[in-house]
Amino acid sequence: MEGATEQQEGSRAGGGCTATATPPASPAPWHRMAVLVALMLAAFTFNTAENLPVGLLVLMSESLRVSVSAVGLLVTGYGVTVAVSSLPLAHLMRTVPRRRVLTGLLAALVVSSLVAALATSYGLLLAARLLTALAQALFWAVMGPVAVGLFAPEVRGRVIGALSVAGSLALVLGVPAGTWWGQRSGWQAPIAALAALGLVSLVTIAALLPTSRPEQEPAAYAPRPDARRFRTVLAAGTLSATGAFAGYTYLVKFLGDVSGFSPSRVSALFMAFGVACLVGVSITGAWLDRSPHAALTTAVATQAVGMLGLYAAGTRPVAAVVFLVLMGGALGPVFMATQNEMLRCAPRRTDLALAANSGAYNAGIAAGAALGGLVLPLADVRGTFLAGGLLTAAACAVLLVGRRPRPGPEPESAGQRPCHRSIGKPRERDGNPTGT
Repeated sequence: MEGATEQQEGSRAGGGCTATATPPASPAPWHRMAVLVALMLAAFTFNTAENLPVGLLVLMSESLRVSVSAVGLLVTGYGVTVAVSSLPLAHLMRTVPRRRVLTGLLAALVVSSLVAALATSYGLLLAARLLTALAQALFWAVMGPVAVGLFAPEVRGRVIGALSVAGSLALVLGVPAGTWWGQRSGWQAPIAALAALGLVSLVTIAALLPTSRPEQEPAAYAPRPDARRFRTVLAAGTLSATGAFAGYTYLVKFLGDVSGFSPSRVSALFMAFGVACLVGVSITGAWLDRSPHAALTTAVATQAVGMLGLYAAGTRPVAAVVFLVLMGGALGPVFMATQNEMLRCAPRRTDLALAANSGAYNAGIAAGAALGGLVLPLADVRGTFLAGGLLTAAACAVLLVGRRPRPGPEPESAGQRPCHRSIGKPRERDGNPTGT
């Protein structure tokens, strides 16, 4: 991938106003690649940290002498913390150089992982998990603009794809490997290993990422700011996440009760689901730069087909596997494509837009799990996939309606900047990423 182009002067068509700044020094090519790999490793580590307790539930429950449901709250509380804190933290830290923010977040990951591994009480473990969640909430907002800003605009979709592949590997590799290791060495060992991985990312970024003011980063602002598109993507992503997790939360029960698979087959199908997610992310990542709008709509539509297909034909094992793979192949790409769209259309700072997207998506996950829990006793487990599929279809409709042309000037072209922005002087309205 080629190096990032320097920032250029921007102007609104007919506005006659400009915003200029001296761009930060571009790092050497191998520095850029090393930082990207470090960010990928950090994404893998954060996602593994978030989901690893799922595989260690029983071990942690027995060791800490608490119920399995209490250990399950370590995952629920983590997701809720990310959902509610992403945007406030991004706003609070919007003027701090990204290098300092990332090193601070990775330091928090290292410390919280060590504290969690050494915890002898449930309360201390919960506190450590919440610290990790706070760090992850801001990490996803900051990581994207930093990573894509290192490279030329025409390959930024592939950069987002690489980061998403790394995050998806947490479910395919990180959690299964951590579960296997924990069963043989105790649950503390894989959690302590997360601290080591975080330390590698921390040292690399601290040493190689240049320090620059956030508003001078090459990807601090979107090339085509569009508040309407931002709201459309945010709504569609939230609906899609709610729909997906209304069914996914109860996937084990569906595969056993409806499709008739044995427990061992269900475990294998979960692995197939994760592999399909990884493949979907890899394919979509190569497509994002050419057709970003189509990539998002296709991913959401595929998820809807997979979920509604499971509802309609999930009693037949072969059909269940086909639709399960379709759903898995779309789940990761939906979030990845919404992140990419935020970097393209954010009406204000891209880090604030990404924080809003991450928070809304995590809120959708929590809402989906709750919705599935409400539907389950009323319409059995098949009903959760019907509800989830219909919500995902609604998300697809939102995207299609949102693409209708509207009267007025075209969005700004690549390289242009909003003329009301003064470089080096933060705007008072940065806290309002919707631009409304």
